[in-house]
Amino acid sequence: MIEGAPMPSSIDTRVAHLANWALTFALAIIFLWFGCLKFTPYEQSGVAGFIMNSPLIGWLHSAFGIAGGAQFLGVFEILTGLLIAGRVLDPRLSLVGGAMGVLTFLITITLLFTTPGVIQPGYESFLALSAVPGQFLLKDLGLLAACLWICGMSWAEVQMHRSIPAP
Repeated sequence: MIEGAPMPSSIDTRVAHLANWALTFALAIIFLWFGCLKFTPYEQSGVAGFIMNSPLIGWLHSAFGIAGGAQFLGVFEILTGLLIAGRVLDPRLSLVGGAMGVLTFLITITLLFTTPGVIQPGYESFLALSAVPGQFLLKDLGLLAACLWICGMSWAEVQMHRSIPAP
């Protein structure tokens, strides 16, 4: 608690609790949905340009092919979503899932610098992001922050459970 800060009301606490779980399940759904899409041909071809231009994950195509590379990422995303949702069972699960999400979005943010077409054609400024892929990738900053938040909340819950004596 910050000294001099007002005490939260019960409504503040309930809203924060609701937001806490809403963010957890929103992230889980995003990862599960996007992960499942990586098993469809249209998504596999859609992410191919991102993968092939990345120095971090470009090896996926040579190791597994276009479909296999996307499916590799899909399995990782599905596992990430399941672990984040696993917070209902044990916050250690969402701590691992949140860390996997942080890794995911750190990688996707690097794609802003390696994917052709990020800058709107006809502009020289990095501020002039194209809708796709530029703005599409930039939104991952918010998802990165959400995954960091999940890690922080999960870590706090793990520490809290450790300080509660067993019955």
